[in-house]
Amino acid sequence: MSTTRPAPARLPLARVEVRPERRAPDAWFWDLPAVARLRTEGLDLAPVTVLVGENGSGKSTLVEAVARAWERSLTAAVKHWAPLPSPDESELWGELDLRGEHPRPQGGAFLRAEAMHAHFSSLDEALAGVRPFGGPLHARSHGEGFLAFLEERTTERGLWILDEPESALSFRSCLRLLALLDGVVAGGSQVLLATHSPLLAALPGALVYELDGDGFTPREWTDLDLVQDWRAFLDDPGRLLRHLLDD
Repeated sequence: MSTTRPAPARLPLARVEVRPERRAPDAWFWDLPAVARLRTEGLDLAPVTVLVGENGSGKSTLVEAVARAWERSLTAAVKHWAPLPSPDESELWGELDLRGEHPRPQGGAFLRAEAMHAHFSSLDEALAGVRPFGGPLHARSHGEGFLAFLEERTTERGLWILDEPESALSFRSCLRLLALLDGVVAGGSQVLLATHSPLLAALPGALVYELDGDGFTPREWTDLDLVQDWRAFLDDPGRLLRHLLDD
């Protein structure tokens, strides 16, 4: 959905740009069309911004870089905001200039599917980290721990960055996540979401960018490739599967 809520007077993160002087001019990520367009045009964000696109389009690279740059800009030690950096994270975060509210609001969270297990383990190992979530996160299912972590972070206004959260969640849990995110946005927080899910891409009021070989383009939800494929599957599953096999 590209019809957004009325923009608040301030956004935690209104725009992402690339710094004029690049620290790593020969890095691999400049070859990604989405990052190349970010460098030339920047990326404007809304209270809710969703990134969709095929594997390899650069969704995770972008959201991870924004998340790491945001974490480095926080003025307080927010222990639960993000997992520790992984060895495969790019250095794109150091090339970014984040335009938005100052001082930074400290709430929200960054979660990505690949890092959730290690992040929750680190929280469970700390006695202070067990109590806020009503008990060890790993004592629950993956999806239940994911939602418990997020629900604990709703008390403070801030920036929520999620990378493919659907991998941890059932359909009903995805609906619960939609309700949770809709609520935090109504409370003044901001959401940046990368997803393959047509359901999560329908987050109310979202500005949706589709990443492809040309970079990224704002799209109506109904025009997204993933939504059209989903509808084609519902209309005639066998026909779509045969078409994909022929390709």
